[in-house]
Amino acid sequence: MSSDFLFATWAGGGAVPPVLSVARALRERGHSVRVLADRSLHEEVAAIGVEPIAWTTAPQGDPADPATDVIRDFEARTPLGEFSRLRDRIVCGPAADYARDTLAELRARPANVLVAEHLLLGALTGGEAAGIPVASLVTTLYPFPTPGGPPPGPGLAPATGMLGHLRDRVLARLVLKPWERGLPALNAARVAHGLAPLGSVIDAFDRVNRLLVLSPRVLDYPGRRFPAHVRHVGPRLDDPAWAGELELPAGDAPLALVGLSSSFMDQHTVLERIAEALGTLPVRGLLTTGPAVDPAAVRAPGNVLVTRAAPHGIALRHAAVTITHAGHGTAVKSLAAGVPLVCMPLGRDQREVARHVEHAGAGITVSKSSSPRTIARAVDRVLHDPSYRREAQRLGVEIAAETATDRAVTELEALAERGAARNLTAQRRGDGDM
Repeated sequence: MSSDFLFATWAGGGAVPPVLSVARALRERGHSVRVLADRSLHEEVAAIGVEPIAWTTAPQGDPADPATDVIRDFEARTPLGEFSRLRDRIVCGPAADYARDTLAELRARPANVLVAEHLLLGALTGGEAAGIPVASLVTTLYPFPTPGGPPPGPGLAPATGMLGHLRDRVLARLVLKPWERGLPALNAARVAHGLAPLGSVIDAFDRVNRLLVLSPRVLDYPGRRFPAHVRHVGPRLDDPAWAGELELPAGDAPLALVGLSSSFMDQHTVLERIAEALGTLPVRGLLTTGPAVDPAAVRAPGNVLVTRAAPHGIALRHAAVTITHAGHGTAVKSLAAGVPLVCMPLGRDQREVARHVEHAGAGITVSKSSSPRTIARAVDRVLHDPSYRREAQRLGVEIAAETATDRAVTELEALAERGAARNLTAQRRGDGDM
């Protein structure tokens, strides 16, 4: 049975391709799908054969353009500053605007299910107010504290012993505390749409029928225990529509794939230091700058091919190592291909992803301010210590098993069927009352 799905997303860089991948999969299954999104994403949405719908009052931006980026977290001096910008400019601050736009679209064209990127609490509020089933998509590791694991964010290793578990309990409270500054704006959005206020922002993330984690369960710590409505449904491995065609550098030396953020994170100098490092090694470098950096502006030695984009999923079939900011998408695609990593986190969730890669034994982390010499040593170590490739290949086998079926689509179709059955029951009761 065909269902109608309304997606809601924002110009969140690497979060966009996995959300659109799910939307495309549902469309290919014969469902009606449309996507509320920033206008800067409409070409990408249309490229997957899905109808884009513009936000009307919610913020609009383009993360590849620092002048129009909504969050501008590259200006923050600390991780807390980065977080505050996200909270105040996307998650909580404009929640009323996202809720208003989402509810207006649902009233104009009803849907069976609302599917929103998990940070859009305003959109989730609109879905709750509309009274339809709601699912949220987490496009990285599960980002909230749980029993059996360290609190996400600081990039901590799993605790051992009594002191370690005490550390986790204390830090979990500290990690959650900054969210509460967003509670007044979030509750104002809820009350404006006839919903009861909440006691915490974290409660709002759980007010969904399903929270689908688009990340490999095998990459997370095995001891973590998740809420009942959370499902790990595996990562999305297809490349975005703008990735283009693959061109490999000449030669037969080991290929080092370089990919930093698809959004602007002031990464130009980091790219040049990576290129300089690869110039000292017997490798071929394929350096993809992404939409935010002009390839012509990156100085590189002769063994490094610099291009704006390439389909990483295909390039990784040829790669021996990936040098990356540890964005979830690039990291997981590398692991799915059995390719080990050198991680250089720039911010956001990247410290956490890098820590999980290291803990799994599939790569190492160096600072984003590392010298070319330090970067070269890290690349050389990963290339010549077979344990990194062995562990990456182990994870690749597990990821292949997790993605053998499209569990995200299965979960969403089941949610639509339950919603349809509930509506039919309500209609029959209404007929009986007449």
